[in-house]
Amino acid sequence: MKCVVGIDLGSTTTKAVLIDEEGRPLSRGITNSRSNYGVASAAALADARTAARFSFLERAIQGSTGVDSNEARAALPRLFEAFRLELHLDELTALRDAIHVELDRNLLRRVNKSVLGPAADLVIEDAKGEAPKLFAPGAERRSEFFRDLAAAAFIAGAEKLARKDGTPFEPLVGLFDRAILEVETRLRPRNEESLLRRGLSRVETAPVVRAILEVAIGRAVTEPLEEVAFAGTGYGRQTLPFPKPAVRSEILCHGRGAHRMYPGTRTVLDIGGQDTKGIQVDEHGVVTSFQMNDRCAAGCGRYLGYIADELGLGLHELGPLALQATRAVNINSTCTVFAGAELRERLSLGQKREDILAGLHRGIMLRAMSILARSGGVKNEFTFTGGVCRNAMAVKLLRGLIAESYGSDIVVNIDPDSIFMGALGAALYALDDLRAGHPQLLPTFEPTGMLPPPGMGGECANCESSHDSAHQHH
Repeated sequence: MKCVVGIDLGSTTTKAVLIDEEGRPLSRGITNSRSNYGVASAAALADARTAARFSFLERAIQGSTGVDSNEARAALPRLFEAFRLELHLDELTALRDAIHVELDRNLLRRVNKSVLGPAADLVIEDAKGEAPKLFAPGAERRSEFFRDLAAAAFIAGAEKLARKDGTPFEPLVGLFDRAILEVETRLRPRNEESLLRRGLSRVETAPVVRAILEVAIGRAVTEPLEEVAFAGTGYGRQTLPFPKPAVRSEILCHGRGAHRMYPGTRTVLDIGGQDTKGIQVDEHGVVTSFQMNDRCAAGCGRYLGYIADELGLGLHELGPLALQATRAVNINSTCTVFAGAELRERLSLGQKREDILAGLHRGIMLRAMSILARSGGVKNEFTFTGGVCRNAMAVKLLRGLIAESYGSDIVVNIDPDSIFMGALGAALYALDDLRAGHPQLLPTFEPTGMLPPPGMGGECANCESSHDSAHQHH
């Protein structure tokens, strides 16, 4: 199958979307943006390619009929989680190997590696033993990203050893911190067939259903997947390896992606990791004007991430906790620099975490509403994109503020998958290039996942270099 690729390289997460030659969505992938943007792009694309294989797998099963085929289709979600578990276990093995490389480099001279090596091995083995619980049906994971899951497991294991036999906690965690950087800056080859078959061995099902799945796996992993055009966008777009014509404005991509998903869209709000954008589009999805915040990340995803770290919570836990508030504490500033100090001060005064978080969320959404107003207001329909669209409290406040300011008849489109809007818009621009006969092709990723040096990408000089200023796009 031929497909085109859109990549949205954000400051917090990197997304990839594959669509076919008719413009129909095929698959998508997401990863944390890591310490190396090149590897993040390659990892998101690898995730999307894997998801495409699951689409092929489902299609292969649809070729069969009968009760057994229905059971095989019903087993696919369990197979997907088992696949993810096997991938997670492989990454834990890579982490263990990286830890021993760090020990051999003798970076931690103060502590004998004969102590830290066995301790790290024990922690990794415990993490592997607990991993199936993270990927069990219906299990809630604190994060979808390996670094977050591995860090939580490693720190818990290190604390356990420190209490048990006095294993030095700080050097052990410091070893993890060094090793995880090595793991994240290298993209290891992914044998999808092996991972799928290992995953299938974990899925309890009837022999005849297992046989159907085995045949479908064989078909899915051998079906050709040819990527014939690429486009990229996002905060780190200048580091993408695409030719200059294939690097597109975030504003254009979010506007177009939102319009594609919801054709009635006329106003778009995108709150990402580093910026907030209010965008107006016409009936064709063409951007007519926009406004952005200044270069400070106040009120964006990075700010919420910092608050989560201060409270020892996962980012996904902030919204639900804020929804439990009985009142919203008035927050003086949404500045990331001073957020921790103000948060600690209010907690010391006895104010509840949920009430503080409610105030923080309200401040963020009021800031976003101001940007929307400067862009031209909210017109029917309104679509919310970016990572913050997954925050339940932000969504609740936004709906209320739009109804209060612009009327309750405004159609509001909010979906957790709106985080992929930018990548979808980029893929649609790649499809335009393909149909026009000048597709942009992606250079081959190196085995380490490293990309060619920055500077190959491009950006309209006026599109996003001047924040807080409207700009016409045609």
